[in-house]
Amino acid sequence: MTSTRVTAALRNLRSLLPSTADYRDLRRTWKGDLVAGVTVGIVALPLALAFGVSSGAGAESGLVTAIIAGVIAAVFGGSNVQVSGPTGAMVVVLGPIIATNGVGALAIVGLLAGIIVVVAGVLRLGRAVTYIPWPVIEGFTLGIAIIIFLQQVPAALGTEPGPSTNALVAAVQSLSTVSWVEAAWALGIVLVVAAVMVIAPRIHKLLPGSIIAIVLVSIVAVVAQLPVATIGQLPPGLPMPIVPELTFDTMSPLIGAAFTVAALAAIESLLSARVAASISDTGPYDADRELVGQGLASVASAFFGGMPATGAIARTAVNVRTGGRTRLAAIVHAVLLAGIVLAGASIVAVIPLAALAGVLMVTSTRMISIATVRTVVGSTRSDAVVFVVTALITVTFDLIYAVLIGIAVAAFFALRALARSSGVHREELPGPAEPGDERIALFRLEGALFFGAAERMLERVGDIRGVEVVIIRMSQLQILDATGAQVINELIQALERRGVTVLVKGIQTRHLQLFTHVGAIASLRHQNHLFDDLPSAVEHARSHIIRGPAKPVRR
Repeated sequence: MTSTRVTAALRNLRSLLPSTADYRDLRRTWKGDLVAGVTVGIVALPLALAFGVSSGAGAESGLVTAIIAGVIAAVFGGSNVQVSGPTGAMVVVLGPIIATNGVGALAIVGLLAGIIVVVAGVLRLGRAVTYIPWPVIEGFTLGIAIIIFLQQVPAALGTEPGPSTNALVAAVQSLSTVSWVEAAWALGIVLVVAAVMVIAPRIHKLLPGSIIAIVLVSIVAVVAQLPVATIGQLPPGLPMPIVPELTFDTMSPLIGAAFTVAALAAIESLLSARVAASISDTGPYDADRELVGQGLASVASAFFGGMPATGAIARTAVNVRTGGRTRLAAIVHAVLLAGIVLAGASIVAVIPLAALAGVLMVTSTRMISIATVRTVVGSTRSDAVVFVVTALITVTFDLIYAVLIGIAVAAFFALRALARSSGVHREELPGPAEPGDERIALFRLEGALFFGAAERMLERVGDIRGVEVVIIRMSQLQILDATGAQVINELIQALERRGVTVLVKGIQTRHLQLFTHVGAIASLRHQNHLFDDLPSAVEHARSHIIRGPAKPVRR
């Protein structure tokens, strides 16, 4: 038995590691992978810079994340086409953490969060994301898009963000420190970037609008010596790895933040991988291996001063659309970014921060699909409530709490709908009527009998009067929990105390053990009061009536 368990554990571990099968199609797809990798790298460059700056960690941190985490996640992850790196959702979480604890906390949070995500993958928790309802996902996405847009308001106005860690409040606070002369130049840059990003794809779908826009406004800013803030000088190369200082004093204040980051990294990465699998022809993804890969990517990124990484839906979609079919594409994207860091750090330094703000503002608006919002809001009232609640909590409070509360609200509506679908119906006895039938009540239970619906059933059957025998049909009962079984037990006991004989027909095999465990079977007057078919139950009920004249029923 021990050797069998060891073998199974090793097989389980092997399935979470890279293999040659990951690249079996490379001979056929390598050209498309190279083109896709270069394309994604061009798209990812301004986003990596912008996300790094927006988080407070700096442009270099964003690039390091895209390079280091991009390679590690591509090699160890569970998707063939997933592209990983810094994302807007992660920036939304990291911003307050860095503002409160300083940039030094980034490495510790990233390392701890990465380890948590790896453990989740090893424990096979990857499929948990499938339990997140669609309205929660869309509300979460809408909230993140709004926060990303609000985070760019200070840079778009050429000022500093307010002291609040809430993006909405900080954006409003920043208005009090605006110099409208400098703000005019910054806003002009944002408008130019937005216009180019909107127009470029209309000319040709593969034109990298963000890169074209950034190059254009950077040249103008340098030549005209515009009074706008820039990224500043970057180190000419990747930093050397540094082991974070892991002590109780440094880690204990950041444990909660690490779990928040880990939860977000897992959710966003698995959602992105699921989207990638749905739009590509490269086969399904391995959710547990994806968690392991993303966790290792965040750990590696932390050693180099980068941010925790997640799968990036937009970059993954670009990868698939431009021909990426194996992990080579994501690796090429990271290598291209590394080359840019090595060769063009001085060029990157002159990019105006307002240009990056413009890129993220356009990116955030593209995250919002008006058609999707209309579909969710117009589907059902409960879905609309879940969607709105999730979005509002995301913007005003916290991303992870928004998901948890959204799931809780969705679960409430689902349970309410399930409870309403359950039924307790009184039926006529089958066949020709016989004397005394009026003293027999036949009830059919259907649907679900659980804690949300059990009390209604107890009231309906328990209030019956003027009968001597009650037959309860359970063959159409689909869902039963301990509360439902206990309510049946209480009902049988209450009726028997009143002198009403209870007969039970059609208990399903899967429910019998639960009924026995709560004592419902023992509460019956006789063990022969369990029946497999209705005619036998009715015949037995009539035999109780025939035995004598109607006797008063205790009330």
